[in-house]
Amino acid sequence: MKTLIETLQQQLQPHTGARGWCVALSGGLDSSVLLHALAALRQQYACPPLRAVHVHHGLQAVAESWPQHCQALCAQLDVPLQVIRVQVDTHASTERAARQARYAALANLLLPDERLLVAQHADDQSETLLLRLLRGSGVLGLQAMPASRPLGPGLLVRPLLAVARRDLERYACQAGLSWVDDPSNASDEFDRNFLRNRVLPLLRQRWPRLDSVWLRTTGHMREAQGLLDELAVLDLQQVRSSPQPDWLPLECLDLNGIRPLSAARQRNLLRYWLRDKTLLPDSAHWAGWLALLQAGTDAQPLWQLQNGALVRHGQRLYWLASHWLQSPPAPALAQVANGDYRLPDNGLLRVSGLACEPLRVAYRTGGEQLQLLGRGRRDLKRLLQEQGVPVFVRNRVPLLFAGEQLVAVAGLPALRAKEAVGLEVAWLPPS
Repeated sequence: MKTLIETLQQQLQPHTGARGWCVALSGGLDSSVLLHALAALRQQYACPPLRAVHVHHGLQAVAESWPQHCQALCAQLDVPLQVIRVQVDTHASTERAARQARYAALANLLLPDERLLVAQHADDQSETLLLRLLRGSGVLGLQAMPASRPLGPGLLVRPLLAVARRDLERYACQAGLSWVDDPSNASDEFDRNFLRNRVLPLLRQRWPRLDSVWLRTTGHMREAQGLLDELAVLDLQQVRSSPQPDWLPLECLDLNGIRPLSAARQRNLLRYWLRDKTLLPDSAHWAGWLALLQAGTDAQPLWQLQNGALVRHGQRLYWLASHWLQSPPAPALAQVANGDYRLPDNGLLRVSGLACEPLRVAYRTGGEQLQLLGRGRRDLKRLLQEQGVPVFVRNRVPLLFAGEQLVAVAGLPALRAKEAVGLEVAWLPPS
């Protein structure tokens, strides 16, 4: 049987070229063992610089002594320690809020190409898998915790996922380690604690190899998700489309290519496309997608998601991040000449070829008209429709006025007043 140090050496071999290793040190058994074993590992092998960080939540009076405990351990091992304090939103789930605050703080202090090493082990993996089963997670969720994932400018790595907690306890006793105990771990109020304290001991008593079986299950789920991702990539290649106008920095898909796909395949495609953009609901709560897909041709349906929305315009499906769903502040540019101008929350305006007096910049409020050469006066709303400008863009497009007269629409050369010949107005919207 491999020793813990041999296991760490094997699991961390792909990360020996990293800028450094940073251990998330709570002071508990798991992270204390991980730090101690890493300190021993660097005595035998060439390793990146090692440091530790302790996140102090301040949620329990007993936790006030934990930073000192961590400092003593790090001083003994000659490992530099950084202690950071975070504020936890106690109005929501305390457990979830503490985890979010902790990982946000760790992401902020991680250096580029550094590895954050966390001590989650095989028992934690079993708890995670069972929790997700009980919550009805799909294939992606049933992979449980990945061995590594991006975090801030670096990478979070879990090198102990194949190690049982009893093996960590054995190591700690042999090394004479002391550690802190979180009193909240004894409370069955939290779902994870209930599974850890009540349910899993019974399951392991009945099925002693439960953790290794579930480890295989997560491997099967990763393989299945890989196949689903391959299918999504093929579908995405077929339905990717260009925005209209083509200078819009927005991703969009062709709905005519999506509609023939089965409902499950549509969801798989959208999950893959939006994976790094927003959280998606579970399979039972996709009514917003169906409403968007089935709306009439003249409708402008929107499916609101956590970090933005899916919006349909014509036969194009756009992803809009949250800032695209808000009206930008008035540009406050009473006079612009040739040059570049930053627009608050709305990108960059670039003016060239202006030979007359400075112009004023504003956004559409309704009722604007433009005098076009050979066409006479036309409503701006109708002109933007003719140009295929999506509805969600129309109130963001910068308009240039000479006094009260509209003379140009940024990004649309066809929409220039007859007296604005030679004027070039580009708009680089926010990405």
